[in-house]
Amino acid sequence: NPDVERLAMVCDMDINSRGEIKEFTFYPAVFLSRARLTYDQVWSWLSAAAEPQNDAHRALQPRLQALYSLYHILLKARHKRGAIDFETIETMMLFNAQGKIDNIVPVFRNDAHRLIEECMLAANVCASAFLEQHKQPCLYRVHEGPTPEKLEGLRDFLKEFGLGLPGGDNPTAKDYGVLLEKIKPRPDAQLLQTVMLRSLRQAMYSPDNVGHFGLSYEHYTHFTSPIRRYPDLLVHRSIKAVLDGTRYMPGKWDDIGLHCSMTERRADEASRDVNNWLKCYYMRDRIGEEFAGTIASVVPFGVFVALDSVYVEGLVHVSELGEDYFKYDNVKHLMLGERSGQRFRLGDRLQVRLVRADLETGRIDFVLAGPSATPRVAARQPSSNVSAKTTEKPNRRAESVKDRSKHKAASKPHR
Repeated sequence: NPDVERLAMVCDMDINSRGEIKEFTFYPAVFLSRARLTYDQVWSWLSAAAEPQNDAHRALQPRLQALYSLYHILLKARHKRGAIDFETIETMMLFNAQGKIDNIVPVFRNDAHRLIEECMLAANVCASAFLEQHKQPCLYRVHEGPTPEKLEGLRDFLKEFGLGLPGGDNPTAKDYGVLLEKIKPRPDAQLLQTVMLRSLRQAMYSPDNVGHFGLSYEHYTHFTSPIRRYPDLLVHRSIKAVLDGTRYMPGKWDDIGLHCSMTERRADEASRDVNNWLKCYYMRDRIGEEFAGTIASVVPFGVFVALDSVYVEGLVHVSELGEDYFKYDNVKHLMLGERSGQRFRLGDRLQVRLVRADLETGRIDFVLAGPSATPRVAARQPSSNVSAKTTEKPNRRAESVKDRSKHKAASKPHR
């Protein structure tokens, strides 16, 4: 809200031309916003795609340009530090006046988004350093490197492509970054990036500072202002306690960290459930249609296929892959036919037909179609009762809703 006084906790930073934070100060303040700006609006000015239309916006341009210069400095420091930067596609649902989904479209970030993110990262680093210096316990945002088992699995997978991850038994984020840069020109870059991403652990909240592997920080926490999460509130309270010369002790920090990590996962699962339901609602009118897609995940009970045009993901059950017994290989991320040798691997292209969109379970099911289908499978008419068909195929356990939710939860890291 422009021209409205708002209370804030400020992190005032002195950053040099190499992107190093030389000094910082925390203090409570009252601020007055000069204008309400949007990311796209600011980016249109910074990229010279548009000009500001009023005096208030024109007056802001020198400050925005200075901030953009700072962003480029921080970005160079990020690359030098070796922070991992995975490229992922986020989507947005567009609804009509009746509340139904008209379309699902990709969301593209611009430098205005990245500029704010770099400022937030810098403030978060200062907050964790401030509390560590003053020996005030708090919740750090920690992210550990890959487990030995996941690291071994990743390296075994990369060998198939003639690639290797440097760093020995303790690779750093920079080692991941070097490999990511190397694979960028390759046609299978998305496949390789996905496997690299899944080799990492999820970030969590803990009073024990073990650093943030993905961002390549020795200490990091969630200070975000305005406050967005309960851990942010705890960090703000801790900072205020230091400024007041007291100590903030809400209870057992270990228990609080575990609770906040659990509620974060639960919130993510709730968001996924809602998204899955909405996508089922969107797809139920398209039963029988064929789509092109990419295998986004391989699991013991089948392959999940992400559709190109509508950004919806669904399952091709193992019983629908063909008249063969398919073995699941979790290291190579593939299903391998025992007799035919047919492979379905992460990143493979498939043509599928939608056979089910169940609102009660959030399930979207496909069968192979077009060139993807083997002659036998293509000739067989799919039954409307997909779950009943699974009992007629080779003995593979049926996929459950719980299995799906676990798969979804494991596929997304948390910064």
